[in-house]
This record gives sequence, structure tokens and C-alpha cells, in this order.
Amino acid sequence: MPHTSCRVALTACTKYNDPALSQALDRVLEHIDLPLTLCSAEVLLKPNLISAKTGPLSCTEGALILAVSRWFLAQGARVGIGDSPAFGTAVSVLKNLNLLDELSRLGVSIRPFQQGMPVELPGGEQAVLARAALECDLLVNMPRVKAHVQARLTMAVKNYFGCLVGLRKAWWHMTYGGQQSHRKGGFFDRLIQIPAALPSSLNIIDGIVAMHRSGPINGTPYPLSVLAAATNAVAIDRALHVILGVAPEDSPLMAACQRAQLPGASLAQLSFPLATPEELQVDNFQVPATLNPVRFNPFRFLKSSVRRVFMNNDKLLEKIDRKQT
Repeated sequence: MPHTSCRVALTACTKYNDPALSQALDRVLEHIDLPLTLCSAEVLLKPNLISAKTGPLSCTEGALILAVSRWFLAQGARVGIGDSPAFGTAVSVLKNLNLLDELSRLGVSIRPFQQGMPVELPGGEQAVLARAALECDLLVNMPRVKAHVQARLTMAVKNYFGCLVGLRKAWWHMTYGGQQSHRKGGFFDRLIQIPAALPSSLNIIDGIVAMHRSGPINGTPYPLSVLAAATNAVAIDRALHVILGVAPEDSPLMAACQRAQLPGASLAQLSFPLATPEELQVDNFQVPATLNPVRFNPFRFLKSSVRRVFMNNDKLLEKIDRKQT
């Protein structure tokens, strides 16, 4: 479903501790017009759970995941959480982040992105997206601000890529990630079509502590001190480009959004009910100067494929992890 609102709520937030985090979350969500009544709604949180092996920085912060869960539960919604991590499973990553017990206590269900449904993208091609993401009433997209060695900068739009089921993400890299990946019709032009194929969405960007210099896994922490919310992923990403001082033409994803003339890709379209991007701007956030190829090395692709085939459940994953340690 297209998300055309260009209203972006930005606020300063320096800590993940309560009450500062809860107050900042209340501020941004008060200024966003959600597309449905939340009482009894099926809400699915989609954080970035790429991997917790190198520490929590590569994932959406656990404290924010819990705070957002509590906020929606307080509105009377039924809350679940799901993702399709690059390494392991959603359950194994949430366990490594020490979140499983508290999520269980809150009554938040875990919805692994294992079953897929074919959907048609705006460009006419098909993608197999997670059934859990397609069947919820509201999808809450929760990325962390990160530098990225293939995309230079990733936030809300890129996090929807995790709605592709299993090996299909790696297959997209192999199929569309060639020399044309940064040009019209390439990998990034296809990726930006995914949000429009999903249900009503809310984007909450974790920019309290960002990852810079490298990424999406092996970067270093950066105290950006920003929490942001919007229903339009393109608009919220465009606002963060201003805050971070990254030109849209230097960011393959935002450049693709501008080529497609998506609502929110132009800064002039945006409105800010709270802070403006200029008020939160920083001047020393570092992104990679040169980018790695989008297409995976064939041996890496094969290794990833074999790993997924043999590690498709948490019990087997835990057994192998114990043997390695």
C-alpha cells in the first residue's frame, strides 16, 4: 500500500533508559496520524535483527523494541515481532539480545518469517514476502541508523528488505546486484518497491545510538541522539539524510527513490511537527567512501544457502553453536 504522507516527527533522545525513552516515543507518535484504530489491531514489529553475534549495535536496540511493544499493548493492540535475519533466526537473535523472557511476559508473540506469499510489486515483478508481514493490520518498521558497505547508508526503506523470505534476499543480491545495481532497473530500484506491496506501515527509526564508519554489522557506535517516526519510509529517510549530512545522490537507495519520484524523496515535500532536521544536524557521521559490490561472491552465496538449509530451526542452531564454542 503506498504511503504518501510526508509528515516526519523528529525529537532529540540521548538515552535508552526510561523515562526518557518512553517520553520521546510518546512525543513522536503523538504527531503521527496512524492509518487505523489500534484497539484489537494485529500489530507486527519488524526490527532489524540481522545478527547479535558481534553485539547489539547491529540490531535495533532491545530497549526500544520493548518500549514500542509496551506502547502498542497500552493502546489495546495485539503485538507480534518478526524478521528474517541474515544469520540464525528471529528467536535466536532475540535470545542473544536477552529479550525473549520479557517479550513473553508482555504477551508479545514471535512470528518467524518462514512462510511466504507471492505479491506483485509496482514495477510488475513478483516478490515472495513473509505471510506474517502481509497479514497484519499494521507493520511497524524499526531500523537502526547504519552506515553500510554496499548502500552507504540504510534506514527505513532498506529494513523492508527483511520481509523477503529466507534465501530470496541472497538471491536478489545475486540476480539484480551486478554492475547495473546502482542504475535504473537494478537492485536498489527493485528494493524500493517492497514497501508499497505491504500493509499500512509505521516507521520508527532508532537513531539514539547509530552505527557509522562501516556496517551493517561491523561499524562503530555514534551518539546521534535522534528518535524519528513517520508513516512514509522514504520521507523519514530523506529527513535523516539531512541530519547526517549525506547527499541523496551519494546514497543508492535515496537516489533510486528520487529516480522513481516517490512521495517524500524531495525535501520540499516534507513537514516537521516537532524538531526540524537542521536543528538535529551533525557534521561528523562517517559513511564508507567507496562501496562494495552488491552481488555476493558465489562461494559466499553457496555457504549462506547451505547454512540456512541446515540451520532452519533454533534447536539445531543452538547445538551447532555449542559445538563451535
